[in-house]
Amino acid sequence: MHDPASSPSTAACAECPYKNAQKICMAPGGRHPEACPTVNQEAVLAAALAEYAKPDIAAFACRASIQEGAGYAERESGYAAVRPLKPRILEIAEFARRMGYSRLGLIFCAGLALEGRRAAEFYREKGFAVVSAICKVGQVPKETIGVKDEEKIAAGRHESICNPIAQAMLMNAAKTQLNVLVGLCVGHDSLVFKYSEAPCTVLAAKDRVFGHNPLAAVYTLDSYYRYLKQPLE
Repeated sequence: MHDPASSPSTAACAECPYKNAQKICMAPGGRHPEACPTVNQEAVLAAALAEYAKPDIAAFACRASIQEGAGYAERESGYAAVRPLKPRILEIAEFARRMGYSRLGLIFCAGLALEGRRAAEFYREKGFAVVSAICKVGQVPKETIGVKDEEKIAAGRHESICNPIAQAMLMNAAKTQLNVLVGLCVGHDSLVFKYSEAPCTVLAAKDRVFGHNPLAAVYTLDSYYRYLKQPLE
């Protein structure tokens, strides 16, 4: 059976063998492998460009790119001299200000309640109204969605589901303009993205092993954490 993921017409940017400075997507006249969407996916790229022509999307994308540039110092000295300047928590506040937003949503995990509280305080101090919702809102038993007792974290006791749909709907009801996620579980964050009416961004991605720094596993996949590459059961 033909695997569409192996087709030259399917994007495979993670497998590109060229350095960034050599890639056609970043340098006019640059190089590219056979499966390169910059040269093979003209219809998709044209459709995306048409979306950027919409005024609200154009404004959002433009300010996001401006925010990207504002995250570096020494730009006037050339690309080789630039250095990172701002942490993500500040960049989110600056981007929201650039967009003219005044009402932020803070959607956080119960396991990061302290971080959620501090983030909410930070954004309020920056002048934003903050609406916040913890993942366990609603106290819905896990059995409600089909979780067996032995599949809970602690069998034999009540466990509330993480309730990302309710979190998103609470933000929708409050008319938040940008929702900030802090430490939601894999899959639960996806449901927030699906049900949120406002755009979302992530302040912190949950990683219980690496202290919410998921890239630690990526950096050590060929050394200390090589066992992670074993086949899934």
